[in-house]
Amino acid sequence: MEKVITQIKENGLMLIGLIVGAVGGFLYWRFVGCSSGSCPITSSPLMSSLWGAVMGGLVFSGFKKKEKI
Repeated sequence: MEKVITQIKENGLMLIGLIVGAVGGFLYWRFVGCSSGSCPITSSPLMSSLWGAVMGGLVFSGFKKKEKI
């Protein structure tokens, strides 16, 4: 259990980014989306949410402080 808490503390910013990105991707699909169904990412709520989660995780992990050696 202690290792899980340590991992969450170390990667908390990325986890927040994943959640924010997934919600953002879903909301983009819901309100903007692709009406024709021919768009590979925004035509499906699953793909849009996954793409948003990946992008959110990448962006938020960029704000992680680097450890000094």
